[in-house]
Amino acid sequence: MERSIADQLETLHPDAFGWALHCCAGNHARAEDVLQNAYLKLAREQAWHDGRSAFKTWWFGVIRLTAHEEFRRLRYRESLLGRLLLQISGQEHDPRPSPSRKMEMDERAAELRRCLAQLPARQAEVLHLVFYQDLTLTEAAEVMRVSIGSVRQHYERGKARLRSLLQPDTTHESQPR
Repeated sequence: MERSIADQLETLHPDAFGWALHCCAGNHARAEDVLQNAYLKLAREQAWHDGRSAFKTWWFGVIRLTAHEEFRRLRYRESLLGRLLLQISGQEHDPRPSPSRKMEMDERAAELRRCLAQLPARQAEVLHLVFYQDLTLTEAAEVMRVSIGSVRQHYERGKARLRSLLQPDTTHESQPR
């Protein structure tokens, strides 16, 4: 990718994320995915600016089309044909959680985020890379630019600390009142 295009993309990134967020009806996670997929289109040379319009206009069009493609994929998965294919493959249950299960999952996710925020920065970073970004420890070491031994140590210490933070506090329950 040319340096001038990279500079323009860097300048436009905050506006581009705002546009992606708008194209995804305010869904942050989907907007992040859409913007990342739009950047991938550029990196793979599946989209290129031909100069017929302003760069910003063209880039926002790429984002809009990428969002539309993501929406179509999502709709397909939820469509009758998609459900039929799931039944044929033996995965016929409804993947959406019940409202009470969703609330419980949201509460657990909030608790996990709170506990992750209490970890030292390196431990939280390696756990994020491994669990959220699905990287191996070796890949996480490359991203963090530290040795594999350092990553392993932060990984193990982070898991242990997170485990202790997520344990229910039984000290107060066992004491008589």
